[in-house]
Amino acid sequence: MIDLHDSHGKHIANFVNGQLHDTHGRNIGHFLEREGIFIDMNGRYLGEIVDKKRLLYRNNSPYKFVSFGIYGNYGNVGNYGNYGNIGSCCYGGFSDVTIK
Repeated sequence: MIDLHDSHGKHIANFVNGQLHDTHGRNIGHFLEREGIFIDMNGRYLGEIVDKKRLLYRNNSPYKFVSFGIYGNYGNVGNYGNYGNIGSCCYGGFSDVTIK
């Protein structure tokens, strides 16, 4: 399990067994290992891990307009707790991921 944070350091998601889950445990995406990216539940580019702890959206990603198909819902993994704020950062060419 990897706790993932936005550019402001806020805990926004958990990466568990190839799946992306929001802080409440709801499955919100899937990891595509070959591409090194996360896709949302509709098969669209969601973001990627930056510096081992950040989930960020690459503004010029070549996958922005690719449909990867729907992988299904892997359910709720439960609440892993709040990992707190790990501090702000700034990465050129990246934006924060919007978790719905």
